[in-house]
Amino acid sequence: MRRHLRTLGMIIMVLACGTVAVMMNTGRLFGPPAAQDKTQTGAQAPQTGPAGTVGQSGARLSKGKMRLVWSDEFTGAAGSPPNPRRWKIETGSLGNGRLDYLTRRNVALDGKGRLVITALRQRAGKLPHTSARITTEGRFEPTYGRITARIKTPNGRGLWPAFWMLGTNFRQLPWPDCGEIDIMERRGHLRDRVDATLQGPGYSGVGLTRHYSLGPGGDFGAAFHTFTLDWRPNKITLYVDDHVVQTARPSTLPGRWVFNHPFFLVLNLAVGGRYAGTPDAQTAFPAQMVVDYVRAYQTKPR
Repeated sequence: MRRHLRTLGMIIMVLACGTVAVMMNTGRLFGPPAAQDKTQTGAQAPQTGPAGTVGQSGARLSKGKMRLVWSDEFTGAAGSPPNPRRWKIETGSLGNGRLDYLTRRNVALDGKGRLVITALRQRAGKLPHTSARITTEGRFEPTYGRITARIKTPNGRGLWPAFWMLGTNFRQLPWPDCGEIDIMERRGHLRDRVDATLQGPGYSGVGLTRHYSLGPGGDFGAAFHTFTLDWRPNKITLYVDDHVVQTARPSTLPGRWVFNHPFFLVLNLAVGGRYAGTPDAQTAFPAQMVVDYVRAYQTKPR
């Protein structure tokens, strides 16, 4: 009798272990799987870009001690131009397949502490649109530091909002040898993503690009987002809303490192071009890129 009981007990134990193993494999023993970790409220972790992977979803912008060295909060009367001591307004046509003519009229303060760049369906010469581009060339040309801006960008095919930097030696050493740092640029028809790109000799045009995605249903045009460059000797890290999009060093580039010299800042809303494509019937004009602030920091001395 005891032998039969021992045999029955062994059979029950084997069946129980098998059941536990099956349940563990199916995830039913410990309830439903945990929800996916998010890198920002309502957003999925950064997604892989066409040129490679983005940084780890857990990587965040360091909040070390920084000293504000330059900024524009865009205070002023509605309709007034950006501060000429901080910004240069460019005019004319830039080519490169662009469909917009740059004018002074298409950039102004809104009277609420923001800068607005407006793209219009408005013919200027042979071009069907007007827009604006401003730079800090000759006003503020940093080497290294943390550069950040809070921006709301428009949606629509053919729209190309950007916050970027160009080497100050671009006239003596033409692009891409002068270097370009695209802190943020968007194809307006891709609502859920922005790109962050480095361009230099051997990696220009497409450039060394990573993108940050809000995930299915995400919409960058629906709200302001913060775009940041953390720039040090031989190291560049680009962020969206404090999350790392990409980190680059000389050893990670397919060409020469050209980022250890002064650059100036650029804000613009382009229309057309190879990057953004041509506006279609669904592209709404006027289209506006709204900038809440631009700030630059340097590390505080110890």
